[in-house]
Amino acid sequence: MQNLANRNRDPEISIPPASGGRKIWLRVGKLFDGAREPLRDAHVVYDAEHILFAAEGKKLPPSNLLNPGQTQPDLDLPHYTVIPGLIEAHAHLFLGGAELDPARRAALLKGSQAQLVERATKRLERLAPFGIAGVRDAGDKFGVGLSLNRLCLSNVRPRIPYIDSPGAAMYHRGEYGSFMGEAVEDFSSLHECVQKKIQDGGARIKLIVSDVIDLRSGTVVRKPQMTADEVKKITAAAKEFSKQTMAHATGDLGIENAVEGGVDSIEHGFFIREDQLARMRDSQIAWAPTFAPVQKQIDEAGRFGWDDNVIAKLKRVLDQHSSSLVKADSLGVDIVAGSDAGAVGVPHGVGLIDELCLMEKAGLPPLTVLRCATGNSSHLLGFKEKFGLIKPGYKTRFILTKHSPFEKIENLKEKRHVIFDGEVFFVEPPEDSSGL
Repeated sequence: MQNLANRNRDPEISIPPASGGRKIWLRVGKLFDGAREPLRDAHVVYDAEHILFAAEGKKLPPSNLLNPGQTQPDLDLPHYTVIPGLIEAHAHLFLGGAELDPARRAALLKGSQAQLVERATKRLERLAPFGIAGVRDAGDKFGVGLSLNRLCLSNVRPRIPYIDSPGAAMYHRGEYGSFMGEAVEDFSSLHECVQKKIQDGGARIKLIVSDVIDLRSGTVVRKPQMTADEVKKITAAAKEFSKQTMAHATGDLGIENAVEGGVDSIEHGFFIREDQLARMRDSQIAWAPTFAPVQKQIDEAGRFGWDDNVIAKLKRVLDQHSSSLVKADSLGVDIVAGSDAGAVGVPHGVGLIDELCLMEKAGLPPLTVLRCATGNSSHLLGFKEKFGLIKPGYKTRFILTKHSPFEKIENLKEKRHVIFDGEVFFVEPPEDSSGL
């Protein structure tokens, strides 16, 4: 990743920063606002804090939104495309995904809480030049995500994407989740456990309903750890505090309990059934499908010791997941893009772009994928800041590129400008994922 010293060094164009009260007016060939069809020959006006104006070329920005005496755009860029800053809807900032060695990954978790927070803060600070406007952290038991959330909301906030976190996930002792969760058995009731999460500063509630995929067999072996009744009690308690619930659920039985329990989002959702997708649509339950960690197991099969038989099973898992994603889109399920960054082989920043490429490979059109990573998450996930749309009042966080992601998502890996709170980053591949 280019460091700050390399920003704004594109030999083709030079974009001035929006600072000191200066507003910037760009005219571009295409503008995607995160929700509607792209606008052609479009204008966008912004300052360091907010988007002030966005419209097609026939509608010029009013003079009161421009600098005194300004009558022409700062730059006219007919071959460039603007899209909103991306939203990472499922990440674990306490984990570094680029590290593949199990021993080194384990060693990185043995530091003090302060050391874990310091490493995670550095990861978060590096995400702005990727064009990431906000992150929904998916939980940890060390208080790392909660510390980042407090930093994000503080008066000493550095230039970082928005982040919120559920804190420690809820799980049953002896089941999957001990590395990121707090056992519900430590509390007198599920309601008390939820209340403690809120008191700790959790922005939402993360519950682990099921196990993970057994990679060797390509199935979910163990039965769900939470019943539908338990999930209902957790979601009811969360609603008392006006908090969303995000449910780790894989395998149709676990997904069934999560859907029946009325959660706000299903995380992962491998082996989901069509009837469950239809009920998710009807109940407005969002889905973050997280292809990237399983794909990495295939890409690095030699390192992980997987033979051709295991690889074939994992490919079948992804083929089924791809079909489910396409079906979900056709049914009208709310889909959000999350990479599970921090999982083995899924670096923060890089992992999200890879996830979007995998969603396109699965069969979603590029524009649909971009909606999943921008407007859908902005609308559905209840963040305290406005980002993910190019719309007046939203944060000035967007990507400007000559390589249209409407043609293929992989173009997001090409050189680009990222405007983040008025500051300009010029980014060229290859991007360094070490430490992420």
